[in-house]
Amino acid sequence: MENFIVSARKYRPQTFDTVVGQKSITNTLKNAIRNNHLAQAFLFCGPRGVGKTTCARILAKTINCINLSENLEACNECESCISFNQSASFNIHELDAASNNSVDDIRNLVDQVRIPPQVGKYKVYIIDEVHMLSQSAFNAFLKTLEEPPAYAKFILATTEKHKIIPTILSRCQIYDFKRITVEDIASHLNFVAGQENVDAETDALHIIAQKSDGALRDALSIFDQIVSFGGKNITYKNVIENLNVLDYDYFFKIVESILQSDIKETLLLINEIIDNGFDGQHFIIGFGEHLRNLLVCKNPETLKLLEVGVNIKGKYQEQSGNSSVEFLLKALEINNKCDINYKSSNNKNLHLELALMQMCKIDQAAFTVQSAKTVDHTKKTPPAYKAAPQPSASKVNEPDPVPVQEKKIVAKNGSLPGTISIKNNKVAEGEIKNEEPEDITNKPADDFSQDQLDNVWKLVAGKYKGDNNLFITFTKHKPTKGSNHIIEFTVDNKIQKKEIEDRFIEFIPMIKEALNNFHIQINIQVTKVESNQRPYTPQEKFNKMAEKNPALKKLKDQLGLEIDF
Repeated sequence: MENFIVSARKYRPQTFDTVVGQKSITNTLKNAIRNNHLAQAFLFCGPRGVGKTTCARILAKTINCINLSENLEACNECESCISFNQSASFNIHELDAASNNSVDDIRNLVDQVRIPPQVGKYKVYIIDEVHMLSQSAFNAFLKTLEEPPAYAKFILATTEKHKIIPTILSRCQIYDFKRITVEDIASHLNFVAGQENVDAETDALHIIAQKSDGALRDALSIFDQIVSFGGKNITYKNVIENLNVLDYDYFFKIVESILQSDIKETLLLINEIIDNGFDGQHFIIGFGEHLRNLLVCKNPETLKLLEVGVNIKGKYQEQSGNSSVEFLLKALEINNKCDINYKSSNNKNLHLELALMQMCKIDQAAFTVQSAKTVDHTKKTPPAYKAAPQPSASKVNEPDPVPVQEKKIVAKNGSLPGTISIKNNKVAEGEIKNEEPEDITNKPADDFSQDQLDNVWKLVAGKYKGDNNLFITFTKHKPTKGSNHIIEFTVDNKIQKKEIEDRFIEFIPMIKEALNNFHIQINIQVTKVESNQRPYTPQEKFNKMAEKNPALKKLKDQLGLEIDF
């Protein structure tokens, strides 16, 4: 029976040009050889399975080859190359620092360095996992590493550069190996599959590449495992079944049911996923990645960040077109909170189901809903989504008819205020811009009661719960309905008055829309506080200090500080 050789060893690169995903490093090493600018010590660092030891061996073999090609590839025919290929070279020594990390081991190495090479030009010492050396071993190695004989070259490899002492780092040329991209790994797997006469689907190879987390060695090990499982035919189904990977179709189905606000179907799907043996945390992580991919598809420039197969990419683009950016961001926020609190939850399944139900109830219409207001239908106004017609020459100086537009409101901190509903009048979320005051002569001015005003004011105040100071200012006193559409509101000091006035542009349109009265004005009054009245709450104490020293208020706003309650 023929001995089986794993793909990671069988297809290990033998030249710089065959190294996968590290082109900048291999080009640098080739130029150093070509220009005879080889350092006495190299440090190759980076994650596992990205080619550190492979590049060290190729470098050692290449610099000792007598008949280098024009492309700086070893000839594999000279005595040095033949002995290296047979693992019998006396000029190239590999040391595993994980098991040879004592001072005595380094002293033995230093003694060997004194003996010049018998064949070839250089003696090369490859020390793998060099961060495992003890402190005393590092110290014993310092002098030799800094001033070795001309024929000695040291190549150190490590996955944890931060554990190496600075005196060693300063004596080496440092090369940082990056994680190999999914596309590069999938392309190499396709090459290996062709060499092994294995029929592999592109999407299946992409799943293997994603599962390997940037390590080519891991990807080849998984490839061998899948071949053992499914034979010479690697399919997408075989891969997700063998690697216990959640099928993309589940994520697409759940997002579709969430977009349709179908809680029943969503709960049935997540129950099916749990019954198939997938952990809830595993689903949350995968679903967050799915939402992120949908968001990436929104812009052609970020589409390259989508590391999936061609067929799956088409599905992502289709579903992304049916999802708004606001919905995806809100769903990501809910998913992230679910991920953070999942482990500490006593009822994990309920915790996950609750998050999905909250996503189903995201008011997608609120992102695009038009303001409910009276419109004179006798005038023909272009829809909000169509470009307005160009005015004729005779009407250049006449104002264009105002289309029914979405009024969007956003807080200064970037959070969406939400939707207020009074008498079926809704204030949509979004953005409001500083524009010239509009003519409100023909706008509605419905009468409203004190109770209606109180309800609207509470809803507005609730939008500022994240800002403790402003929330207290809103809720400490009640607004009073005055005459001629005037709302009287009382605050304790001038600082609170300034805070309210700074937010006029945010909340006044909300109140006007909710009460269907666009003639409303707010009059802010400051109560007179007796001089002997002492501040009690932390907020009052800060206000008192800010009155004496206004720079405190400015400092608090600039640094985004909050009063500790």
